[in-house]
This record gives sequence, C-alpha cells and structure tokens, in this order.
Amino acid sequence: MAVLNVLVNRGVDQVWDVLSDGWTYADWVVGTQHILDVDAHWPEEGAQLSYEVGIGRFTITDVTTVRHVEPGQRLELEAHAGKVGSARVSISLLRWGEGRTVVVIDEHPLTGPGAWWHTVLTDAALRLRNQRMVRELARVVQERETP
Repeated sequence: MAVLNVLVNRGVDQVWDVLSDGWTYADWVVGTQHILDVDAHWPEEGAQLSYEVGIGRFTITDVTTVRHVEPGQRLELEAHAGKVGSARVSISLLRWGEGRTVVVIDEHPLTGPGAWWHTVLTDAALRLRNQRMVRELARVVQERETP
C-alpha cells in the first residue's frame, strides 16, 4: 500500500478543478503519455478516460474508471494497465488553513501480478512513482491561473 500526501498552496476548489479535468491527467500521472478520450460526464461515477501509458515506443492503451466521487473531497479511481492488472487510486482533499490543501493519494493493486505478488519491493516502487506523481499534481495545480 502506498499512501502519500503533498501540501498544495492552493485551495481545495483549485485542486478539484484539476482532478475534475480528465484531459490534465497526462500532465501529472506518471507514465501516461497522452489522453485519448474523456467521458463528457467525468468525474461522475462510472465515467472513464482512455490513455496511452508506457515508456518510449512501448505503450498500451488503457482506461481509468471513476468508482466513487465526493465532489471537492474525494475521487476513487480504478486504473487499468493491461496484463499488469488494475489498481485502486483514492485521492482525498483536506483543507489546510487558508488557501492550502493536503492531497492524500492511497494506491494499491487490485488485480494482476501486482496484487498477486504484493511485497515490500512493489510498495517501494509504487511509493517512488507516486512521490513524483503528487509533486507533479501540485505543480499543475499551482501553475493554473488563479480565478
């Protein structure tokens, strides 16, 4: 299980604005090369976004599905990665004083080899990836124009 958090110097509404824009996921989700399509009703439950994920020319096309949403507070996703399986990604937003937000990302494998062989080593690899991901999310939020 990889649980990480980052303090973002923007309000919850500004962080939610990025999370609710499925077209930004390639900007902060590590390994996502580009977004192919986003359901018009993203991030409602059942909505999906499709994307290419991989390294260099080695890519696969996959989808992420919204499994639970509490607008402005929590977004739970099931991210698919082909034969690698799927993972549950929970993103929670906590107001932290005036104009700041703690973003908590909790990810664990659900299906496939990642779930079958879940070890301290796979947790460490996931943690490294997610540390970069939360930093990138903070960067994308902070670079957006303040309304």
